[in-house]
Amino acid sequence: MDSGIGLLAATAAVRRLRPDADLVLSLDPDGMPWGPRTPEDLTRRALAVAEAAAARRPEALIVGCNTATVHALPALRARLEPGIPVIGTVPAIKPAAAGGGRIAIWATPATTGSAYQRGLIDDFADGVPVTEVPCWGLAEAVEHADEAAIDAAVGAAAALTPDDVTTVVLGCTHYELVADRIRAALQRPGTAPLVLHGSAGAVAAQALRRIGELPAPDAPAEGTLTVLLSGREGDLPAPALHYAEGRLLPATGPLADRR
Repeated sequence: MDSGIGLLAATAAVRRLRPDADLVLSLDPDGMPWGPRTPEDLTRRALAVAEAAAARRPEALIVGCNTATVHALPALRARLEPGIPVIGTVPAIKPAAAGGGRIAIWATPATTGSAYQRGLIDDFADGVPVTEVPCWGLAEAVEHADEAAIDAAVGAAAALTPDDVTTVVLGCTHYELVADRIRAALQRPGTAPLVLHGSAGAVAAQALRRIGELPAPDAPAEGTLTVLLSGREGDLPAPALHYAEGRLLPATGPLADRR
């Protein structure tokens, strides 16, 4: 679940690990973007999207959105667990810090500077220098596959990123869809390749662990895909097919609804 197509990164990671998994994507086009909403309003929207997904009786729910994890994860778990395990998306600060170099965390303005993100830095950065970079408009540009807006937002965030950064944490799931463009904007000539850390792979692996399943990447590609748009069954939004993660989904299995 997510307000929009930011969930594609985790969805594609699940699909690669388990091509036989039936997937339900629950988006909120009526309410997106969630970032500018108050925490209370965002939580109401997230609960509605989660309950639409829960009605399909999934084995687990992935909150494929950092902002929703920040503000709504306790409410989602209180509503759905223990019947449905809820897996949040947390910026990959701990593995990023393991490299020892200076870190930048690219995140939405709503998450940048939040007590939640500052707490993660305090807990997991282990003394490594960290710069929080607000990425104005980047999630929205990615959501609409607006090439010019993506370039402008990436360029603005790159200008706020110190030159000596060696590792970037992608603190919004939308950003993982344009990771190559972020890397190109930040890579300095003559320096070691920049390290980018997203959350999708770890989130997918955790979801499988929570339901007692093992990765089976060679399983038959028979998994179905159901898309819910603010609770209504529909099609994957057209901008999703702009990204490799979105194009992977229809190609993997039949689009169907197993009720």
